Amino acid sequence: MNIDLVVVGRTNVSFVEAGMSEYVKRLGRYVRFGVVTVPDVKGGGSLSEGELKEREGAALVSALSDYDRVVLLDEHGTERGSEEFAQWLEQAMNRSVRRLAFVVGGAYGFSQRVRALTKESISISRMTFSHQMIRLLFVEQLYRAFTIIRKEPYHHR
Repeated sequence: MNIDLVVVGRTNVSFVEAGMSEYVKRLGRYVRFGVVTVPDVKGGGSLSEGELKEREGAALVSALSDYDRVVLLDEHGTERGSEEFAQWLEQAMNRSVRRLAFVVGGAYGFSQRVRALTKESISISRMTFSHQMIRLLFVEQLYRAFTIIRKEPYHHR
């Protein structure tokens, strides 16, 4: 199985880039993991929130396949602790899915077209974080989940 994080736009925040690089490297010990970046919408600053979400949504949909298990990283999603997420991940990996795609929307979230792809969504926290920061928080939690599954000492109860 492959696991990908599908995101809108490149990050220009150096500490996010550095953290992402570190955790992507660590994840390579456990799984084929990648970050799929769809381009920012050209002229997005002059578009309405709805139009921007629709255009970002079209780009996200084009990065996904009918064979993917799509999970939105969304503030309204199911909250899980790290150990619960590890259990969920282990169960998800035991199903015959080619690719598990975790999707981060743009600054305004997801279009209805993207939401229609799945009923699964996970909330990283009840707090609000930038769509840039969620990338780093998620890859750390994904790494943590694999260490929990493998009973390695990274995670402390």
